Order: sequence, then C-alpha cells, then structure tokens
Amino acid sequence: MDRELKTPIPISGGPVARLIHWVDVRTGVKSLAQKALEEPIPGGARFAYVFGSGLLFIFLLQVITGVSLALYYTPTAETAHTSVAYITKQVAGGAFLRSLHSYGSSAMIIVLGLHFLQTFLYGSFKGRRELLWCSGALLSFLILGMGFTGYLLPWDQKAYFATAVGTNVAGETPLIGSLLTRFLRGGNTIGTLTISRFYVAHVFLIPAIIFLFIGAHIFLFRKAGPAGPIEEDPISPKLAPEPFYPRQVLLDMGFALVIVAILGGLSYLRPVTLGPIANPADSHFLPRPEWYYLPMFEWLKLWEGPLVVLGVVVLPGLLATAFFLMPFLDRRLERKPWRRPIPALAVAIVVLGMVYLGIKSQIDDSHGPAAAQLALQHQEEKAYSDAPFEPYVAAADGTPAPEPPLGPVNPLIAQGKGIFTERGCVGCHGATGSGTPLAPSLVGITGKFHQDDLIALLHNPNSRMKAGGMPAVAASPTEMSALLSYLGVLGTRAANVAPVSQTPSLLLAASAKRGPLTPVGVPAAGSPSPSSNLPAEFAAGQQAFQERACFACHGDAGAGGRAPALAPLIAKMDNEELARLFQNPTAKMSAGGMPPVVATPQELHALIAYLRTLRSPQNFKSPVQQSSVQQLAPAPDQDRKAETPAAPVAAIAAITQTVAETLASSHPPASEFLPGRLLFVSQGCVACHGTDARGTQLAPSLIGIGAKYPGNALPSLLHHPTSKMTAGGMPPVLVNESQMVELVAYLSGLNEKAAAILSVSQANADPQSIPASQQAHEVTVAIQATRQPEASNTSSDPLAMRGRQVFQHQNCGMCHGADGLHGTAAAPGLAGTASLLPESTLEHMLLHHTAKMQKGGMPNTNFNPQDRKAIVAYIRSLPPGAEARESRAFISASHKTN
Repeated sequence: MDRELKTPIPISGGPVARLIHWVDVRTGVKSLAQKALEEPIPGGARFAYVFGSGLLFIFLLQVITGVSLALYYTPTAETAHTSVAYITKQVAGGAFLRSLHSYGSSAMIIVLGLHFLQTFLYGSFKGRRELLWCSGALLSFLILGMGFTGYLLPWDQKAYFATAVGTNVAGETPLIGSLLTRFLRGGNTIGTLTISRFYVAHVFLIPAIIFLFIGAHIFLFRKAGPAGPIEEDPISPKLAPEPFYPRQVLLDMGFALVIVAILGGLSYLRPVTLGPIANPADSHFLPRPEWYYLPMFEWLKLWEGPLVVLGVVVLPGLLATAFFLMPFLDRRLERKPWRRPIPALAVAIVVLGMVYLGIKSQIDDSHGPAAAQLALQHQEEKAYSDAPFEPYVAAADGTPAPEPPLGPVNPLIAQGKGIFTERGCVGCHGATGSGTPLAPSLVGITGKFHQDDLIALLHNPNSRMKAGGMPAVAASPTEMSALLSYLGVLGTRAANVAPVSQTPSLLLAASAKRGPLTPVGVPAAGSPSPSSNLPAEFAAGQQAFQERACFACHGDAGAGGRAPALAPLIAKMDNEELARLFQNPTAKMSAGGMPPVVATPQELHALIAYLRTLRSPQNFKSPVQQSSVQQLAPAPDQDRKAETPAAPVAAIAAITQTVAETLASSHPPASEFLPGRLLFVSQGCVACHGTDARGTQLAPSLIGIGAKYPGNALPSLLHHPTSKMTAGGMPPVLVNESQMVELVAYLSGLNEKAAAILSVSQANADPQSIPASQQAHEVTVAIQATRQPEASNTSSDPLAMRGRQVFQHQNCGMCHGADGLHGTAAAPGLAGTASLLPESTLEHMLLHHTAKMQKGGMPNTNFNPQDRKAIVAYIRSLPPGAEARESRAFISASHKTN
C-alpha cells in the first residue's frame, strides 16, 4: 500500500522540476498543455488568428486592473466620485491604472469587432460550429454590458447623464419598459441604488458569466477544431496542418505586446480625465456616451413619437437576432465572401452604417450650439482633473462638509465670496459656483479668460449671457479684484471660507445707540463692544435671517409683510428681552405662525445685531399688519394685554355691511359665486391659476373663460383636459354633476370686476385713497386671522421637519427659494401653490414630472418613499401665503354676510 501511494521522483532536475513533476502527477497539467500547444492548425499559423487570443489577454488585463481599482472604490452617490478622484489624484500610479482600465475597455471593443469581421469573412462559423458562434455572440453582448455598467461608476457629469439616456432607452421597451428602467436604476431615479446595482453587475455578475462562457467557447472550439483559411473545407480539412506552438504562439504573444505598448503609451501620455461630480439639476449638460455607443446615440435622434418603439426596440432587436442566427441563415458550406453576396452585403451595410452614424455624431457636435457647450464641458472636466484632491468629509447630520482651507485665510477671497453671495450670483451659479440649471459652472473660469477680458465680460456681458439673465456687474476695482480672487479658487479648499459682507454705514450708529449686545447666558462683562467684529456679526445675522426664512413673514429686510416690520417692534426691547422672546414666543406669536428660534448664543447675538440695523418703514401699515403687530407683541402680564384696544363693534358691523354691498354689486351674485369659489379652492385650482384666477407662471388666467368655452364645452374640458393641459399638470376635475354646475357657474362669471374682489391692497398709500371694499377686506382678514390662525409651524410635525431637512439637503431651495417659500427666477415658490395640492397629487408629481417641470429644468428626484412622504408633508405645511389666507378670509366673511 505504501509503495502505491508513493510519488515517483525524477532522479535529475532541480526543485522547480521536481515541483512541476509533483503537480503533473496529480493534475495531468503537462498533457493538457501538450494538447493545447500541439493543436493542429489547417494551413499553418496566420496573423488573422490572433484576435481571439488578444481578446482573452485584454479581458485578463481588465480583471487585474479592475480588482486593483476596486480596492479603493466605494459605490455610493456620496463617495463614489471622491473615491475615483482619490485614485486618480492621490494613489501612486492611480491615474495610470485607471487610464489603462478605461483604454482597455475601448481596446476590447476594437479587437472584438476585428475578431467578428475575421470570423465572418473567413466563414469560420460554418461546418457544425453553430454553438461556437452563438457563445461568441453572447460574449460580445456581455462585453458591451461591461462597458455600459462601468461607465456610471465614476459618478461624474458625463457618467450620470449618459446612464440616464441609456436607462431611458430601456424604458421604450413595450409593456415592460418602465419596469425595466426601475429595475436598472433601483427606483425611479438614478442614485446610490443605481451605482450599487451597476457595481455588482460590473464587478461580479457579468465577469462571472464571461468566465463561464469563455470556458464554453474554448471547449466548443477544441471540439470543432480550427476552421483554417478560406479555401479549406470546414468539415473535412485537407490542407497540411501545423502545430499551434511555436509560430502561432509567437504571433499571439507579439500581438499582446503591441496591445500593451499602445495602452501603456496612451495611459501615460493622455491619462483619462475625471469631470465634476454628477449634478442632476444641471439641465445644460449635453450627455454623450463612449465612442462605441455613439452610432446608437445618433440612431436614437432619427426616431420620434410613436416610431420610437420601431427604431429603438424592434429594429435593433431584429438585428441582434440576425447576429445570433447567422450560422442558421447562411447555411451553405461556401466560405468565400464574394460567393456569399447577400450575407456579405448585409454585414457591410450594418458596419458602414454604424461608422457613418458615429462620424455624423462627431461632425454634428463639432459645430452649432452644441459645440460651445461640449467645449465648455471639456474645459470643466480638465479643470477638475487638474484641481487638487478634495476629500469627502461627512458632517454630523450626514451631509458632506467642506474642508477648511489650508493655511491662513486670504481676506480678498473672503471679501470676494461676500460679493458673490450678496450680488445674487449664487442664485444662478450655485452656492459653490459649480453651476445650476440657470447658469454654467464657474470653476476654472479664471484659467479660460485673461483677467482683463474677464473683467470686461463681467462689466459688459455678451448677448448669450444677457439672454440667460446675466446682469452687468457694477463693482469698484477693489471689489472686482476681490471677486476675481474668489473666482480663481472655486473648486478648491481655499474657497471654503466665511463670506465677508459689506457693512452698512448705519450699523455702527445702530449698535452704538442700543449699547453692547449681551447674548443669552453670557455675562454682560464678556459682551463685545459695539465696534468689535461688526462685519462678521452683520454677515452672520443676515445669513441667519435668510436661512430661517424670516423674510417670508416679516418681508425683505424686515420691512413687514404678513407679519409686522421688525424695527419698530424691537425698538423698545433690550437685547436680553428680545433674545428670550425669540427662544420662547408668546402664545399669540405662536398662533400667528412664529416658531421658536433655535440658535446658539452667538447666533442670536449676530441675528439681533443685524436686526438693529433695520430701518422702520415709513409707509402706511394696513390693518393686517397692525393686527399682526398685536399678535407678535409680547404680553408678560395682564396689564400689558389690557393696553391693546378691541375693535369697536360698530366699526365691524359697518365693514361687514360694506363687504355685503360689494358682493351684491359684483357679478356673478354671491349666491352663485360662493359654492363654485369654494370648489375652486378645495380642488387645488388656486395652486396653479392663482387665488384670483388671474393665472400664474404655472397656468394661464381664467378671466373670460366662460365666453371662450360656452355651453357644455367648459364642463367637457374640465372632465377631459387636452393633451397640452395634461402636459402642464392639469388633472381631470372629478366632481359630481351638481358641483360641476357650481364650479362652471363661478368660472363662467369670472371677469375683471369679480376677480378684483379677491385682490388685496398692499396699503402703501394714504388710507383715504384705498377703496372701502379693500379696507373692509383687510380688516376682515385681520378678524379672521385672530379667530383662525394658520397652523404653519412645521416644528410640531416631525415628518414635516424631516421633509425640511430633505428639502435643504437636496438643494431644492436653489430654484424654489429659501425654504421653498417665494421661489426664484428658476422655479416658483411652493407656499400658496404646491402647498395647496392634495398629498397624492404632490407625490405623483415628484414621481412623474409634468412637461412644464421638465422644461423648467426640474431634475429627477431621488427620494425613497419615506423621504418623499416627508417632503410632501413639509410642502403642505408651508404657509399658504397672504393671497390664499385672504381668499379664505374673504369667503368666510361672505358666508357671514349671506
């Protein structure tokens, strides 16, 4: 038994020979290598046979470089781009390694095409090699899948938008299109789940399947044997064979060395760049796929409307099927391509067509409006690649926090950032200058223009900039120098400084008048003097006023709005009393919608310092404002409450009578007006058409619609909106017959006089010049506000508070304004518009954007169900705005009159 288990050891040879012998006895590796190397090749070795071995070599190269890159890569939307930037900019040889992997994918496509053409032209798929061809065809599509899934992983601009186009193409598949798109994306939008799925497919699933089919392909090749040259019989070879080793092995190795030399040279001389991080809100970005997908990209442009399915699904599907079935369609044993005219012509048409479409796409992009945008994108990509590495730092709340600048802060940069913020540049170019749907990124702008040219361009914008809403920058030479200093460091850590604002001249006087400001909980002795650190205090206080959306109620610069002007209100309070009042609002302030100000003592110190600089408005205060002043005024004891006089009963009766007379003189009569008006509000029509039905930027005016659609035309239109109305977000009006009669009666009777009843005077003139009806309306609103205060404080609703965090984290305020209240030039405010819509409608609009939302640059929203419900709750908690509240107060007063 012992003699049988012993391994015969060769007498001669070193340790390596002994080890090989030991392995061969147990595996038979020598016999396998001998069979592979001595495989007979009919007609001898030829260069035309190197492409299959070249493909295998490139695939192994991709596996090695891919595993090396995966050691540093983290597949999340927050960190994917940073990890790729780290590989490229920090890891030793990382840029070369990533370039080798990127260029290797292109080399694999090229060699794959050459292998396919050689196999087809030689007729090597004939003679019982059908399964060999089918396995190779499947491997071809798997290689294309590797390119598609890997393209998203860097998570830069071009990766994001190219993937968006690709997944949208999948959505054109009949019946299962939307399901397929959601499966690829991991939801309705592209985000972390998409990266995770593409990463798993690119690193694990597709490579595993490729390895499996490579084994099957080699097995089938050994089974069928090499087909030989064109003149050889594919079933019974007659030409003299030649062993695979040594000539064919040397040819294959030489081809592999050429591939390595080309890929290494390209990776060293022209390393692959990395663009800025993906920004779904950038509606200016022009997506372009990798070069081997350009023919398909250009092909998609040829199909519109109902024909999209034919051009995107049917024809490519038939082409792929014909590709797989080639051995079954061309069944004759004839191998010479000139004796197979139909298959040869078909393949020539497809290949030349793809080449033509790819070249046409490049030519189209080389001129016209697309050329400038693509050139700008290329410059931004190069600028980001050349910029120093910026690490990802997660803040306490999970959002990325900017890294502080290295070394001392340049005061010019801080001043320039203050100018950039105060002049409203952030509204279009973004808080970090990285661009928004309204304007492009400014990162690297100082490298694209000479300083004098850039100054001239800022002073006198060109026609394209003016068309985009860019005003002339009126700045002194000192201010312009500071602004250029800030623009020059955009995209780097040096830009992460606190902005320094220009201090108003009245700041010193105001602060000196009130005396030192003592933060809550800080002794007076430790207070800063009136003259210390005032620019920083003013800037921080102004920022706190804006971030907390105080302007939404108190107006711009605290001049008054739905809540009173702040300057006269705080004039008689000292700083400690004011700070306590901010932290603990009175019952009347809370009922009016005033939340507690959650801030540190330093933040309160800065906020109050800013409020002390505000001027008292000189214009007339309306009764609404007067009532709001009474709501916000503190009432520490009963004596102070008694100082507020009650409205005389006789005055209220007179006001009510005036409202009744106004309603009686209007058309339609109040009895017809109110039910339809109530439906107009309850159905959410005011959200788009405005509370006075005069229209907004979302929907047109309805004044005179009754004359435009007489009889049954208007009810039919409301039940069945046109395609244009549906595209704008207009849903069918689902009410019963009697309610439709009331709604149509109201809409048909709308005219300028009826709509004017809903208008509210801003009370900027002498009270004698205000019509009695408007005075009555304003006081009615004041009465209604004291009886039915708005419950708009989101602090009482945890879900709405979470929604506000999501709103801020997703930078929705860049377009919809601070906290979504007032809107910007890019998008409307959500208070009084979207906040009036039903919950189900809002959720549907977030999932499926209307045509107007898409046209306005609304990006795909990447919300999970919980975040979507939270942000809907937040939007619906927004105060409906002065117009909506006054409309409800008007309706309430009208009920009382009747």
